[in-house]
Formats: sequence, C-alpha cells, structure tokens
Amino acid sequence: MRDPYEVLGVGRSASQDEIKKAYRKLAKELHPDLNPGNAAVEQRFKEVSQAYGILGDADKRRRFDAGEIDASGQEDPTRGFYRTYAEAGGAHGTGGKYTRYAFDEDFSADDIFADLFGGAFRRDGRHTEGRQRTPQRGADVHYTVEVDFLEAAAGARKRIQLSDGKTLDVTIPEGTEEGQTLRLKGKGRQGLYGGPHGDAFLEVHVAPHRHFTRKGSDVHLELPVTLAEALEGAQINVPTVHGKVAMKVPSGANTGTTLRLKGKGIKDRTAGTYGDQFVKLKVMLPEQPDAELTDFLAKWSEKHPYDPRRKAGLA
Repeated sequence: MRDPYEVLGVGRSASQDEIKKAYRKLAKELHPDLNPGNAAVEQRFKEVSQAYGILGDADKRRRFDAGEIDASGQEDPTRGFYRTYAEAGGAHGTGGKYTRYAFDEDFSADDIFADLFGGAFRRDGRHTEGRQRTPQRGADVHYTVEVDFLEAAAGARKRIQLSDGKTLDVTIPEGTEEGQTLRLKGKGRQGLYGGPHGDAFLEVHVAPHRHFTRKGSDVHLELPVTLAEALEGAQINVPTVHGKVAMKVPSGANTGTTLRLKGKGIKDRTAGTYGDQFVKLKVMLPEQPDAELTDFLAKWSEKHPYDPRRKAGLA
C-alpha cells in the first residue's frame, strides 16, 4: 500500500482541515459516477478513499504516524490482531460498488458525497432520497478527425463515432485549418440527476495535398506547361480548390513565372473573404525530345547564345 500522505498529496505536517480539503478535491475529480467505465480512475478513487480513512481519523492518523498500523489500517502483529474497517464500519466492509470509510464525527462520507452530488450515499453506492439531488453537467469528450485538403478548404460532412458507440454527422466548415477545434454542443457525456450533457470537442487534422499548399487563406500551386505554351502563350485550364478555371499564360513565360488567380483561394473565416491562388509555372520539355526539336535548338543556340547562370550571378 502507498503512503496515504503521498496518495492525498499532502505533507506529514498537514492539518486535519488541509487533509479534508485535499480529499474533497480528489473525490470530486475521481468519483466513478463522473468517470463511468474507467477502471483506472475507479481504482484511484478507492485508493484515495482508503488513504482518507486513515488520515481523516485523528486517532488512526496518530497510530499510523507512530507505526502502530500500516497504510491499510492493519496493526503491527506484535500488538495483536487488527479489526477490519468492516468491523468498524470502515473501508474493508462488505458493501458494493462504493464503500464507506471512518471519518471524524463532524465529517462523514455522506457529507462528502452530499457536497459532490446533492445527496447521501448508501454503502452499496446508491443515492438515497434524503436530500435533493443537484443536477451535474456531464463531462466533455474529445475526438480527432482527419479530413483531406479539399474537404477542409471547401467544407464537408464527416461521420464520426462517439464514445458511446453512436455515430454523428459533423459539418466541417469551409476554410477549416489544421488543428482547428470544433465544438459540438451537448454531444458530451450525459449529465447526472437531470443535468445537461457536456460538449464534444473535435480536433481537425488536414491531410496534405499532392499539389496544393496553403499559406493563410492563399493557395499555392506549381503548374507544368509545355515549351510551346511558355513561348507562344496559351489559354489553359488550371485546377483550384473550387474546380478548374481558365488562365492565360503570357507569351515568353519562364519557369518560376507566378500568376495570380484572384479570389480562388480559401475562405478566411474571420473576414468572410477568399484568398488568392498563386500559380508558379514550370516549363517542361517533352519526356523524349525527338531529333527535329534537338536539331532545331542546336542550330538556334549557335546563332543566339545566352547564359542564364551568368545573369543570375551563378556563373
């Protein structure tokens, strides 16, 4: 058994009031009714309750500090057989899901749970009707979902599976960014005693696109063009996040020439306007240049020599 002071997170010099406050705080966080189905939290709750069963009782705390009993409440064998908490109405009783523990006369387990959940608890963990139950808001839940680049840019409907096994269709807003969190109001865990459901928070991850990249609300695309299109100019179809649009390539364009398609970027959720798409041209030779093109360029180069590396300062 762990040291009860360590379990409650208090020092050995802590006052009874400080121990009481530490237990109240942990009990609120760890109570199984607020963490349904979480076996690890339930075990931690039991450990915390058992630790308070020792330190919350001034006499047991004195005996523990003196080494007369251990962290489970067991007496030193040389001092005789110990009485179980069951015999004393304590932590080792034969109750059900939640057990009671020995407390100061002015501070019982029922008082703890009444503060937490608006009523008293029996030894089997069931709520009594002695006091009015206070509605408690359900816990929030968190999910992640991956969408592709175009779904995030243009908006989409995605189906996710909730923690209770149910499915939910979620709207991914147009212009959603990587890491953005969407709040689904009332889609969290069910509240206690008629309290409202918590919320669900959906963290969106955007898969990279093969061709598009995003910078703010602008989209960037590197577009291959033929040698003829670059030299002579051409009207070509260009993909955007909104579909294909016609774009004019000016004659004499070169690799690195960047053209802007105004308003063809992604929606800025704050401003409500659209960014631009920037198209960077990349002049491509045929995959297998034929003899006619090769001979032409060889003859042309003899009459029109030029050094692009020298112009760029790389010669």
